[in-house]
Amino acid sequence: MTQTNMTLWQAIDTLVQQIPFTRANIEHVLATQLFEEDSSRNPILNREFRFYIGGPVKLSDGMTISKVDLRIRHKPGHPGFLVLNLDGACTDLNAVREHYGDLKVTDRPRGISLDEVTSYSAVLQWGKLSFSFKERNPNCLSSVAFKPVLLDVDSTVK
Repeated sequence: MTQTNMTLWQAIDTLVQQIPFTRANIEHVLATQLFEEDSSRNPILNREFRFYIGGPVKLSDGMTISKVDLRIRHKPGHPGFLVLNLDGACTDLNAVREHYGDLKVTDRPRGISLDEVTSYSAVLQWGKLSFSFKERNPNCLSSVAFKPVLLDVDSTVK
């Protein structure tokens, strides 16, 4: 497990500054190595994305990024999609709202599994930032997802 002196909120702010995401810039910010996921044995052939997985990373506020999940399309202009799965100290919705006040519910559990989530998203200038809470522990933040807007091939925001 690697360790960083950033809190969750500092990590989020620093990661946003890295958009468009690359394997190298995520590895640098989180001080961890990402490995390309082998999808050759998957029955559904993936020709669209490269998947990189890493972690765990211990943050200075007691939270742990248990898994870093980075997805980048093969096509030029894709800014990447990043998910941080979280463990450790409990961060509740009120703490999230202290940093991102204008949140909208963007996903709700459908009663199938305790791993389903309620997601609250903030639409920001660079894209959408989502905070998810699993049904099995609905008061503690379980993941943060970064979904930047698509870029033109010349890397300007659409």
